[in-house]
Amino acid sequence: MTDVLRSVADARAFSAGHHVAGRRVALVPTMGSLHEGHVGLVRLARQHADAVVASVFVNPTQFGPGEDFTRYPRDTEGDLAKLASAGADAVFLPDVATMYPPGHATKVTVFGLTEVLCGRSRPTHFAGVTTVVLKLFHITRCDVAVFGEKDFQQLAVIRKMVADLDVPVEIVGHPIVREADGLAMSSRNVYLSAAERAAARSLSAGLADARRAWAAGERDPRALERLVRARVEAAPGADVDYVEARDAADLAALDGPAARPVVVALAVRFGKTRLIDNAVLVPNQ
Repeated sequence: MTDVLRSVADARAFSAGHHVAGRRVALVPTMGSLHEGHVGLVRLARQHADAVVASVFVNPTQFGPGEDFTRYPRDTEGDLAKLASAGADAVFLPDVATMYPPGHATKVTVFGLTEVLCGRSRPTHFAGVTTVVLKLFHITRCDVAVFGEKDFQQLAVIRKMVADLDVPVEIVGHPIVREADGLAMSSRNVYLSAAERAAARSLSAGLADARRAWAAGERDPRALERLVRARVEAAPGADVDYVEARDAADLAALDGPAARPVVVALAVRFGKTRLIDNAVLVPNQ
């Protein structure tokens, strides 16, 4: 039986009951419209805790002007069924007034990491993410939280926030889950037309080109970027926001041959749909 928790008090009571019994609680934060990638997050959370609570909340503060907040896919009943099947013990399902009561005036900002990559074209996005995630940590009083590595920058930002603010939550990343054709699973994939979906396969194909070049000894970050960009820009309708190779540890810019793990990250629009993807390249691997 999966409990549905709608209030802050209910969420805290759920965790308190498990903590009194000496059990660890894991949180899987989501915006709903769940797919197999989210199911994987729940299963991984189960490996790190005794009880798993998933949150489903389309967070308005992480959407910028003109972005897709109002049309973001929502499927509450389907999400509850998927989470129950995946083994979640509870689902926190707050409304906007619960998360942002009248008079709410506080934001959490991680500087530096949020001003590159997606932060350049979405300058308010990460403050919305960190604010809602920190609130979810406090509300659920979780011991561990699981996030997907597809949102590599988001994961780095959350880890930095947790370290800087001494938040007692273990952060666990889950590897990217892909469709059979290589496209990274995303709730926004449902927006794609058949032609856009076919073109979007260029993202994973370009990253595969970078992996092959890396395995062959290529360490020039600009050369890796050019390989990926060439593949993506050849796809019909691709509008590239960025393709960048950066230090995987801190997202720092790379000026010379890479000697440490590198993340090749990209964001590309197909029609009105913005997709992200990445590949982490590790020396001697």
